[in-house]
Amino acid sequence: MATAKVNTTGDRQPSRWKRNLVLLVLAVAGTALAFSWNSLGAQARVSTAYGARVGCVCRFVSNRDLNSCKGDIAVAGLGRTASLMFLSDDAESKSLTASVPLLASARATYTKERGCQLEPWED
Repeated sequence: MATAKVNTTGDRQPSRWKRNLVLLVLAVAGTALAFSWNSLGAQARVSTAYGARVGCVCRFVSNRDLNSCKGDIAVAGLGRTASLMFLSDDAESKSLTASVPLLASARATYTKERGCQLEPWED
């Protein structure tokens, strides 16, 4: 006859249903992310292009501070990607890069002849 072991040390192990619940929540979240990844990528691509162009004009045409330009983009109504966007400028080449990590990046460069122009997207 089999005997059950009794835990006499007082340590409690997490129950299986809690572990399974956590795994289920992670699986649902992963599935939701997988289904929305393409739309997130497309929204991030458009948002970074907008951010790079507007940021370039703000920074190199209006000669404003980069932090001031970030404020302009934050209120532009770009949805959830605006809060994830990072801006960086290169004063020497007069270019500004907007990026959303792991999703998209765009660069706009200022020239006196053409103003701020986006670099072509790479597919």
